[in-house]
Amino acid sequence: MGAKKEFRNRNVRRSIYFSFLCLLIVSCANMGSPDGGPYDETPPQIIRTSPGFGALGAKSRKIVLEFDENIKVENAAEKVIVSPPQLEQPEISASGKRITIELMDTLREGITYTIDFADAIEDNNEGNPMGDYAFTFSTGETIDTMQVSGYVLDAQNLEPIKGISVGLYALDDSLAQLPDSVFKTKPFDRISRTDSRGHFIVKGLKRGRYQAYALKDQDQTFSFTQKSEMLGFNNQVFTPTCKPDLRPDTVWHDSIHYDSIIMRGYTHFFPDDIVLLAFNEKLTDRYLLKSERPNLREFTLFFTSGSDTLPAIQGLNFNADNAFVIESNKENDTIKYWIRDSLIYNLDTLEISLTYQATDTLGLLNEQCDTLMLVSAVSKAKTDKQHQEAYEKWVKEYKDEQKKERRRAKSEGASQGEEQDKKSKKSKDDDEEIEIPPMPEEFLDFKTSNAALDPDKNFDLTFTDPIDTVYQDGIHFYEKVDTVLQPCEFLFRKLSTPHNAYRLYAEWMPNHEYVIEIDTGTFVSIYGKRNESITRKVRVKSLDAYSALFINLKGVDSCAVVQLLSNDKVTKTVKAEGGKADFYYVNPGTYYLRMFIDRNGNGVCDTGTYDEQQQPEDVYYYPSSLELRAMWDVSQDWNPMDAPRFRQKPLAITKQKPDQEKQPKKRNAEREKNKNRNK
Repeated sequence: MGAKKEFRNRNVRRSIYFSFLCLLIVSCANMGSPDGGPYDETPPQIIRTSPGFGALGAKSRKIVLEFDENIKVENAAEKVIVSPPQLEQPEISASGKRITIELMDTLREGITYTIDFADAIEDNNEGNPMGDYAFTFSTGETIDTMQVSGYVLDAQNLEPIKGISVGLYALDDSLAQLPDSVFKTKPFDRISRTDSRGHFIVKGLKRGRYQAYALKDQDQTFSFTQKSEMLGFNNQVFTPTCKPDLRPDTVWHDSIHYDSIIMRGYTHFFPDDIVLLAFNEKLTDRYLLKSERPNLREFTLFFTSGSDTLPAIQGLNFNADNAFVIESNKENDTIKYWIRDSLIYNLDTLEISLTYQATDTLGLLNEQCDTLMLVSAVSKAKTDKQHQEAYEKWVKEYKDEQKKERRRAKSEGASQGEEQDKKSKKSKDDDEEIEIPPMPEEFLDFKTSNAALDPDKNFDLTFTDPIDTVYQDGIHFYEKVDTVLQPCEFLFRKLSTPHNAYRLYAEWMPNHEYVIEIDTGTFVSIYGKRNESITRKVRVKSLDAYSALFINLKGVDSCAVVQLLSNDKVTKTVKAEGGKADFYYVNPGTYYLRMFIDRNGNGVCDTGTYDEQQQPEDVYYYPSSLELRAMWDVSQDWNPMDAPRFRQKPLAITKQKPDQEKQPKKRNAEREKNKNRNK
């Protein structure tokens, strides 16, 4: 009996083991085997929520969403947004088949709450997106269902701005427009965030009147509280409306082919074309940001904004009278000081008293005095060591070259007879007999214009060090006629910007060759360095190498400035006159057009300011590229009002590209295609 029982138990164990093995094989096949059944391409589905979707009179700050499969939330901090805005960040977590949202702020009475997930929800295994989803509930007796949409663009270049907040304020019936102070003191009533196209949708609105604002909210107050925050505003007051409408829906056969296009009904909400042009205000608060002294001979002061006057410097361990050559940009917010005297610049530390205009606690400019210790990043000892090492290297190279010359002379002398051999024997390789000359002169560094010149350009020469003296009689300009150089008239002037730059003006003839010669020592820097002799051949290209572009403008005033762009970089700028902007001597290629309305005539596209309710100067793009070829004259009409601003900038030069829309991966269709291919 014992043997039979043992045999029976052994068979039972074998049966259990075999069944377990079968289950394991089936399970493995379902998990990922190419032949284990179709892939899951169904997006996650919500099976229940707490509170219910669209619930009224909700009291709990905890929201739970349950799905039919395991899910995940991608970039919740960036994609999920709760409206009305929450001053304390909600806690959002995903675990298994559940998403839990904990609202930290107290619920407000009679308000519709919207938790917009955008496309953040997807299944955990295959990554199938659920699609845009927003959960809604109300603490009152009704659900507000209206919504508006639009775009936020960078005011300077019409780039879509991704991830900027868009907030709405509701207007009382008594107000024609919001007071300016609201945006600076009160959190938004409703909020959204832009996607990669700069597009936003604000949901959960009551019927009523609103104004919209954009804000790169740095302190999470949902109001404009810091001047460094990027903002956008306009005075448009709008009322949300809606109507039934149709839109095409593509039914795809696989990732490449579609079966049909079906027109589906939906509710179309208006307005859907709000445009907010976002900008950073020009900083007006002035204070010393930092100082730098990269080497002994120069230092730079950096201020947060400009001033009409330069700072006053008093030396505490040196005499600062006439001690500097000063280079400042147009705004006087970046100022470089070149130190003239070696007795001063050889000091490792310069102690100065700096008096300048700075903003006080009341926002007014007042005189401020600071004491600065300017320490050179490269000390006098290190500089001397570098010079000594350079000299020793020069000595070694010179001696090595002289020894080679002597050995060469000795070898040649041996083949020329005994007398020459005696003379060569007197030569010795002792270093003591080699006289070391001074090191070669170190000349000024410079750069010049290209050898190929457009007829409407001039020849530029730029030095790295400030120039103290220019001897203009050392500058010679010739036109090459056949093989003969004929002197030509020219003007030579210093440019205001960039610093240490000079320009030779001449009447440049197309398809002609010129020669510029500059004698040694024509330019002398404040440190006594001279230029070496310079010879540059300049060839002016033939007119056959160029194209011309003539723009006929419509709907703009005389303040328009038109810019010709290559890959969104300005190549030529023309102020429009009489509704025309003409570009000559354009090299063949693909170009784009940008225009700004120069309201103050300063030639610069100026930003806006909120306190003065001043918008940035308007910018427009021609919505297509222009192909220009050699010997072509192209005429193009352009009305910048023909297309809304968010459709103007060509995608080819838009840096902020739209993110690829999430789609199911269609792995079943791909697998079937591979099977058919392998048959």
